[in-house]
Amino acid sequence: MLGVTTPDPTSPETPEPARTVAVEPDAAATAAAEAADPTSPPLRWARYVAVGDSFSEGLWDPYPYDDGTPAPAGTASEAKQRGWADRLADALSARRAAAGQPPLEYANLAIRGRLLHQILDEQVPSALAAEPDLVSLVGGGNDILRPNADIDALSAELEDAVVRIRATGADVLLAAGFKAGGALAFTHGRTGVYNSNIWSIARRHGAYVLDLWGLRALFDLRLWSDDRLHLTPEGHDRVAQAALVALGLEPDDARFDAPLDPAPPVPFVEKARADAQWARTHVVPWIERRIRRTSSGDGRPAKWPEPTRWQPWG
Repeated sequence: MLGVTTPDPTSPETPEPARTVAVEPDAAATAAAEAADPTSPPLRWARYVAVGDSFSEGLWDPYPYDDGTPAPAGTASEAKQRGWADRLADALSARRAAAGQPPLEYANLAIRGRLLHQILDEQVPSALAAEPDLVSLVGGGNDILRPNADIDALSAELEDAVVRIRATGADVLLAAGFKAGGALAFTHGRTGVYNSNIWSIARRHGAYVLDLWGLRALFDLRLWSDDRLHLTPEGHDRVAQAALVALGLEPDDARFDAPLDPAPPVPFVEKARADAQWARTHVVPWIERRIRRTSSGDGRPAKWPEPTRWQPWG
C-alpha cells in the first residue's frame, strides 16, 4: 500500500493482533488441514466484519433467489445482494482452506443509504462486539452527495473510529472514493480531499486502503448499474480483487484492472434519451427522499448480522 507500512498478512513472522479469534477445531477443519496445499501460506485473518453503506452491502450484485432462479440485474432486483465484501470473504475463506485453516468467519452489517455517522454509531459497536481481526470500514459517499458536507469533520469522525478499531488489535481496510463522472463529476473536489485525508489516516494508524479512485476499469460506465451509483457484478468482482491487493495479497485475477473492449459509439439522441430516463427513474426519487428525510435503507436489517463460517459461493 502506497505510503503506509503494514504487516505482511501471510508472513509467519507477522505478530498476531492483540486480540485473536479462537476457533475450535472440528471435523471440517481437520479435513481441510489434511487437504491443505503446502504451497499456500497461512492467512492471519480469522474473522472479518464489513460495515458501511450500499457499496459494502453489495448493490447491485444479486445472489439468485432461494429457489435458484437468477435474480434480475440492477435496481429491478429484490434479491439479497452479494457485492465486493462478500466476494472478498469468498477469497479469504478459500485461501484459509487451501492453507489447512478453518473457514473464515464473516459478518456484513452494511445497509444502503447510511450516512457516515450512522455507520459509526450503529454498526461499528456491533462489529467490535463480534471481536473481529479485520474490519472493512467504508462510508462517507452518501454524505459527499449532500451540498452541506463538511469533509474535514467527516474525516475526523472516521479517524476516531479507526483509532477505536485499531485499539482492539484488529486491522482496518478503508477505501478511497470513486472518481465519478457525468452528472456526479461535481463531487471530484470533495472526494479528492476526503481521499487525501483517508490516506493520511491510514498512514498514522497502520490501516489498509482500497484505492477505488485509481481503479481505472471503473471509469467505464458498463461496470455501473442502471442507477449509475452502484456497480454491476463484474464491477464488484474487480473491486474485490483490488481489495486483495490492498491487503497485501495476490489477486485471483491479475487482469482485474484491465479495460473492457472498446464500446461502439452511442448516437447523441440515444444518449440524451437514456440520460433523461435515468434522471426520471433514479434522480427524482433520490431528491424526493432527501426532501422527506427518508432513506432507501429505512427499516432494512443487515444481511449477515452475525459472524458465521463462510463457505465461498458458487
